[in-house]
This record gives sequence, structure tokens and C-alpha cells, in this order.
Amino acid sequence: MRTLQNLFSLKEKVALVPGGAGYLGEAICETLAELGANLYIASRSKHKCVNYAKALADKYPIKTIGNALDITNIDSIKENIDSCISEFGQIDILVNDAWSGNKNTFESISYDDWNYDINVCLNGVFYTIKEVVPYLYKTHGVILNIASMYGHIAPDYKIYDGKKYANPPSYGAAKAGIIQLTKYLSSFLSEKNIRVNSISPGPFPFESTQEENKEFIKILANKNIIGRIGEPDDLKGAVALLCSDASKYMTGQNICVDGGWAVW
Repeated sequence: MRTLQNLFSLKEKVALVPGGAGYLGEAICETLAELGANLYIASRSKHKCVNYAKALADKYPIKTIGNALDITNIDSIKENIDSCISEFGQIDILVNDAWSGNKNTFESISYDDWNYDINVCLNGVFYTIKEVVPYLYKTHGVILNIASMYGHIAPDYKIYDGKKYANPPSYGAAKAGIIQLTKYLSSFLSEKNIRVNSISPGPFPFESTQEENKEFIKILANKNIIGRIGEPDDLKGAVALLCSDASKYMTGQNICVDGGWAVW
């Protein structure tokens, strides 16, 4: 019987993490680094990715690369995959955490905003998986998609004070698609021994929002069973579980890390 230490170890594994230098992406990457994985971190900002990759390599005995990536551009995805394979020789773990979008209400959202959000939040994830899967076939790899509580419940319109902090309809629609895509792929990729799961974070507002609107943060906290908003390291346990062999008998699951938000 394997020990827990062995099951959770990612030593000699390679993780590709689109969005890995973002607010939640940093916690995801640090989790993988702590468990021993080598990291390829990519997002719109090469500068942020390179700096964070270096910081992790300085802190943990791993190899890292940071690069620019546009997940809506298939050529950009292919270039990053080629770079990852050239440096590391394999991909064992894909974590889809890249996101970009504008705050909107149903009334304010434009057709261009809708199309942009769906393209980034759903199409870009599909494109990335489509291009990475041939490499995961070789390693019997793992895919972890970052969805959202708003992929399976609706936002409460009463808590939003105008457009600035509102959750747009495109976001929840895209994240619902991510949850279903996760379930679909868990079935169709099981033949190749690839596991696919997702995490639905709850209220994890950006630090800028926390500073700008403390009353809104208080409302979010009071709506939650645990009575607070999420902190990035609240995701680390679920990430460690789903990216490692500790979850080797789990696939097609969506784990809610939301402080109990969705139970009422």
C-alpha cells in the first residue's frame, strides 16, 4: 500500500498552468511546486510569469519556465506546448486557470463582451485541452479545470451595487460549460487513462476589490456558512488532491471550495 506522502508526491512530474501567475493561479502553482512538480507557467503577461516562475524555482528544488500565452490563439497554445516539451520532454498535468473578462450586468453587457468572455473562459480552455491531450496520452496525465460556483448556482442580484462588482451572465454560462466539459472529457478520455476533474471556487474577490469596497466584502462573508471570503491558499488542498495520485480513483468530479456557499 502506498503512503500518503507517496500518493501526493509530484516529483519528476511536469505541470502546464495557463493563468498560473494570477491571483488564484499563484496558489495553484505553489501547491504543485511544494509537491515537487516542474512548472511551465503561462499567461497574457510574460513578465509576471517569468518573475513568478523564478520566485518558485528559488524557493523549491524544481525547474520552472514563464512565458506569454493567449489561450484564444491556437498558434500561441501550440508554441507554448512545443516550448514545454522542448524543455521538459513531457506534460503530466494541465491546470486550466486562465481568465479575462469585464464586469457586467445583463443590461450592460454588450455582444462583444459576451463573445469575448465565452471565447476566453470556455473556448480557450477547450483549445488548450485539445492541443495538450496528445501529450497527456503518453503520461496517463491529469487535467484540472478551474470552474466557479457560478457555474452551478446563480448570483444573487441583491448583493451587487451596480455594474462595477457585478458578475456577468457570460461568466457563469462559460463556467457551467467548463463543468460539463469536465464530465464529458472524463468519459471520453478515460480510455487513454487520463483523469479530468474541476474545482468550483466560491467568493475569492481580488485584493483590489477587498480594498475598494469593504462593505461588499462584508456582504459576501455574511452570506457564507463559514462566514468569510476565500483566501488563495484555501484552494491548495483540493489542487493537491486532484493533481496527484491521491485522487487516482476520482474522475469527472467538480469539487466546491466555496465555504459552504452553495448549500443554501
